Amino acid sequence: MAALVRIGSVCRRSVAPLLFRSSSLARPLAARKKDQDYPYLFTAKIHASPSCNASAGSKAASLHWTGERVLSVILLSMGPMAYFYPGPVMDYSLAAALTLHGHWGLGQVVTDYVHGDSKVKLAKAGLFILSTVTFAGLCYFNYHDVGICKAVALLWSK
Repeated sequence: MAALVRIGSVCRRSVAPLLFRSSSLARPLAARKKDQDYPYLFTAKIHASPSCNASAGSKAASLHWTGERVLSVILLSMGPMAYFYPGPVMDYSLAAALTLHGHWGLGQVVTDYVHGDSKVKLAKAGLFILSTVTFAGLCYFNYHDVGICKAVALLWSK
């Protein structure tokens, strides 16, 4: 907050943050001495207002973010429920919730760290295959073995 206050505002009676005064902030870039004759060329604008094209997918992004948080809270509550009420319904619910949670989390890693159109498409296809195989493997484990809840209970009992 201290960095967003103008020194002139501090000298006056009221302290007003810089972000509330204009929609863009200007800061000078490093320039050589001979190039400082044209200061308007070396000013970078940082926009504090939302971008123009962000309104198209903002509702979908907001719903996705809300869905991620709801799933996280559901996963927190599924831990004690799986301990007290183990069974096939809980096993398959855990399989679906854990796979979806991992898929969304790794999707954000792909979004943040993979660059280039072909690399992004390849990484997202690999993520989809990984998530599908994970869900199928957990369902196979639930159907043909003891299930997720009892497997965790067996691991804790030893």
